[in-house]
Amino acid sequence: MSTMTTIQKPFGTPETRPDSHIARRAMIDSQLRTSGVNEEYVLARMIAVPREDFLPAEKSAQAYTDRAVSLGVNGHLASPLFYGKLLLEAAPAPADRVLVVSGGTGYLAALIAPLAGAVTEITAAEAAALEGAGEYDLLVIDGAIEQLPEGLAAALADNGRIVTGLVLREVTRLASGRKVAGSVSLQPLEDLGIPVLPAFAAPKRWTFA
Repeated sequence: MSTMTTIQKPFGTPETRPDSHIARRAMIDSQLRTSGVNEEYVLARMIAVPREDFLPAEKSAQAYTDRAVSLGVNGHLASPLFYGKLLLEAAPAPADRVLVVSGGTGYLAALIAPLAGAVTEITAAEAAALEGAGEYDLLVIDGAIEQLPEGLAAALADNGRIVTGLVLREVTRLASGRKVAGSVSLQPLEDLGIPVLPAFAAPKRWTFA
């Protein structure tokens, strides 16, 4: 049975609307299947978890749109397609110890929890300052990063996997990689609209005319 350590959600859980299941089914048919996300374990998790439960009440009507919902300083709920593609690429397994870097809602950890052996969720700020010790088989990041901090990379076990958003030349892309011989390299997979996590911004470079 999976276990999960979670951060406190910044919002209360609103009452799920009666049409929520219909909206989730429409999300799967019109946003995921049409973009090549057809694996049953991915679709099963995304229809099981109501997105509106991870939004404040005034934002719940936006839960099933095809774009990210901004929560200001509290983070974001990314698009359904991002989560579908991320789950597909990550392929969490029952033996996996998973570290989830939250986008601020807890939604991604809720999707993954029944699929993995253990799930630990931390904030982006905590992740940026983390000094890991090779504990995790899988690292998933709910957002796009410009750089991967050394301490967060160190949290991955050797041959551990990572799936994240990546900012390259001001374009966000889904990316994945592995930790080999102590080093993590990321391979961009496809362009995708992904909220950027400021905690992982690269240092600014000075240029001179």
